[in-house]
Amino acid sequence: MRTEENQKVIRLNPEHVPAPVGRYSHVTIIPKNADLYTFSGQIGIDCNGTIPNSINEQVTYTFANIEEILKSQGLSTDDVIKVNIWATEEIDWEFMDTKWDAFFGKIYPSMTIAYVTALGLPELKIEIEIWAAKR
Repeated sequence: MRTEENQKVIRLNPEHVPAPVGRYSHVTIIPKNADLYTFSGQIGIDCNGTIPNSINEQVTYTFANIEEILKSQGLSTDDVIKVNIWATEEIDWEFMDTKWDAFFGKIYPSMTIAYVTALGLPELKIEIEIWAAKR
């Protein structure tokens, strides 16, 4: 018989691997028979199509858009298993960490960050892609 615990996504950091250098988990285990969701990268745009100039404003809109896309599928941040972040300029980590913690709490998904020269539109400074799983 399956318990509630073994039906949830598990996040961990193995003992003999260096600790994460940021707010993420090294390992994310998806429960058997979970539905896997992949989402297109979300950007810092509002419902009117406005993209703010500052990266911090784009971060705020990006997390709001991610929250809405999760809700549209009946998912929560607990279901997020992987985050990929691409930015065209240096991320303000104090600001990002505040938004990240407000969004994910203290149980972090796996994450990859890359600085790139350009994204899909010239005014974009950040794009965040998520993957989620739920039983």
